[in-house]
Amino acid sequence: MVAGSKVIIDISRFQGHPDFKKARAAGIVGVIGKATQGLNAHDPVYAANKAAAKAEGLLWGAYHFGTGSDPVKQAEEFVEVAAVGNDELLVLDYEDNPGGTQMKLPAAREFIKRVAELTGRHPGLYSGHNIKQDLGNTADPDFAKCWLWVAQYDSSPTAPQIQKSWPKWTLW
Repeated sequence: MVAGSKVIIDISRFQGHPDFKKARAAGIVGVIGKATQGLNAHDPVYAANKAAAKAEGLLWGAYHFGTGSDPVKQAEEFVEVAAVGNDELLVLDYEDNPGGTQMKLPAAREFIKRVAELTGRHPGLYSGHNIKQDLGNTADPDFAKCWLWVAQYDSSPTAPQIQKSWPKWTLW
């Protein structure tokens, strides 16, 4: 953990219904819950976990696991299901999809643009090697509007090849 950092966890149906009171007591300050994946795949514990986490005073955010299906429809469904307030985060999970088709960079761009149109703000982008490979050392003005949640399991995050779009990461 980076000194002085705040701890935020991400959850999905695989964690069931965590004890958010214990999480808060352990120093967790926020939760980012999976709301949707592709089209028509809604996390069945999302709404209950959102309510329970917020009842314990935890910050909340929602993420969407992108797939190869229509990115505009994915964005619209995500925004509807996530039902986030202005004080809650929105995130696109842009990574390998071992069980199906992968969201490609142009589709991710359409997704973030549609989320911004619907909500008035750009989502965060959760990614690691995928965004590094797909963007390379290219500055991208669309993705640069998103904050970066680095998916990297190491002693500290590094992303030198994407620093033209993100000079710093927001979450790791």
